[in-house]
Amino acid sequence: MPAQAELAAALLQADRPVPPGLLPPARFGVHRNNVVAGLIEALGAAYPAVRSLVGEAFFKAAAGLFVRQEPPQSPVLIDYGSGFPDFLESFPPAAGLPYLAPVARLERAWLAAFNAAEATPLPIAALGRVAEAELDRVRLALHPSLRLVVSRFPIVALWAANTGRGPHEAVDLGRAEAALVVRPAELVMVESLTPGMAAFVGALADGLDLGAAAGAAMRAKAGFALGPALGRLFSLGAVVGLGQPSCDGDDP
Repeated sequence: MPAQAELAAALLQADRPVPPGLLPPARFGVHRNNVVAGLIEALGAAYPAVRSLVGEAFFKAAAGLFVRQEPPQSPVLIDYGSGFPDFLESFPPAAGLPYLAPVARLERAWLAAFNAAEATPLPIAALGRVAEAELDRVRLALHPSLRLVVSRFPIVALWAANTGRGPHEAVDLGRAEAALVVRPAELVMVESLTPGMAAFVGALADGLDLGAAAGAAMRAKAGFALGPALGRLFSLGAVVGLGQPSCDGDDP
């Protein structure tokens, strides 16, 4: 094993011996503890709602195991921890908290939106330049920061209550909720979506034109109205361009 890989493995695995020629074992142990503690703290900063939901002791125990199983692959710590939601989903002590992994996925989406590329939102008036007969076949270019997280749990309410962005009160865990995450300007916005709106945004993100996306939304929620949905999407700064109308027979 190359020296660097051997050192990295020894830092994260307490049962490994100190590589020869390095610090005395006692001093190396201090360094090892500091590395693990730093990575746990980085995860805590990335997943504050999860940390609040489970408490400090539980979080440190789970994060410590994750750190040892999935060490960083990059020196950029802001990229670290993308696998933490999947880890929580299969973490036996979290089996009684099935909403934990979906909340973690929302937090990861928030981070991704925060670090996404800049783009200038398009005003809804831009749709006025499209001929009415072609409107159904137009494709919307969504903001590069936009993320959609769909869950059978109220992830937006749980996230808001545990990050100081909403009331800290009892949340109905039987309520499904989807989250739209977008950063059109300086601040990341997290919006709760109805099933119809979530299906609409998801279809647009998949490249479907307006007509097909509206159809998907109507199948998800009867009574879906395209006008208000477009108004909300544009008001959130989630649209940055209009694609050419699709042709009949085009793949979405």
